[in-house]
Amino acid sequence: MSADSEALVQLRFETRVVYWRGPSPFFFAPTPPELVEDLKQVARVVTYGWGMIPVEADIGGVVFTTSLYPKDGGYLLPLKTDVRRKANITTDDVIVVEMTIQPPERAGQGGRRWGPV
Repeated sequence: MSADSEALVQLRFETRVVYWRGPSPFFFAPTPPELVEDLKQVARVVTYGWGMIPVEADIGGVVFTTSLYPKDGGYLLPLKTDVRRKANITTDDVIVVEMTIQPPERAGQGGRRWGPV
């Protein structure tokens, strides 16, 4: 895959929602281990810094944009409070995620990229 590629990567997976109690509590949907190597490859092209991967996700008809976080050799999809409320999901729920990796020109706020180009 090259940075000039027009194709978007689309993924669909089932995962269990986890809660992280860190200094800023948050809910995440971990990506399955079998997707990690593919995500690492696409991150080389689309990341805007720190290995973050910009995505558009759909959970139960609730569509939102965010970025996958690299964590402990895998990736986490953050689930904002608004998304969780609309999709009626919480810790330990098993959910289906449909996700599209966004091209670099759409990464970051207003199309700006953060980190090394």
